[in-house]
Amino acid sequence: MTSRLSNLFYFLGCVMALWVILTHQGIPDYLLPTPQQVGAAFVQQPTLLLSQAAITLSEMGLALLFGVGGGVIIAVAMASHRWIRRLFYPLVMASQVIPVFTLAPLLVLWLGFGIGSKVVVAALILFFPVCLTLFDGLSRVPQQWLDLAATLQASRWRCFWQVRWPAALPFFFSGLQMAVILAPIGVVLGEWVGASQGLGYLMMQSTARMETATSFAALICLMGLAVILSGVVLGLRRYFLWPTG
Repeated sequence: MTSRLSNLFYFLGCVMALWVILTHQGIPDYLLPTPQQVGAAFVQQPTLLLSQAAITLSEMGLALLFGVGGGVIIAVAMASHRWIRRLFYPLVMASQVIPVFTLAPLLVLWLGFGIGSKVVVAALILFFPVCLTLFDGLSRVPQQWLDLAATLQASRWRCFWQVRWPAALPFFFSGLQMAVILAPIGVVLGEWVGASQGLGYLMMQSTARMETATSFAALICLMGLAVILSGVVLGLRRYFLWPTG
């Protein structure tokens, strides 16, 4: 944990140093604001940034709920029943052929400019890694474990909950880690296509008005949300899984 924090602070320090160097190379403020200007944006507009961050966080939470929930349900169903796997696996793979960002305008048209379109866009993006990684984990359970469960006459569901699910948890958390990284991307994509609130909308409007410092402040808030969610997933992983080294 200490090593990860030191690496994070080292990375942030390098980014800050590079940022300061670039701002002293004659780049206009409307293209690259200084760290002081971004800090001033935080001080001058805390209510605006917090309110928009809360909206984006709620959209990310709902997207994770539906995207992860749907991915788990489909993965478990495919791993449990061969006919479901034959039906859904090609559809799941084919769903990734069409870039979700090309569907975003249609989803906004169908679902409107409210929270629904943003949640659906993000959920579609993060559904795939959760579904495929969990399905892979459920399919890789050592056969001797399943044979032992059969020898003990464990029921189908008991075998799943006590053998297959624990064995697949590392795969699930890998997919969940990818999902919390992709969730902000999906939500902001939806906000860019059509929204009247949220950090993505604030970034777009601020950039259009040449208020680049506010746009950078919104971007930092978005990065902070992603880091917090990623930390929550890492904490859950440490709690539910034995240390691997």
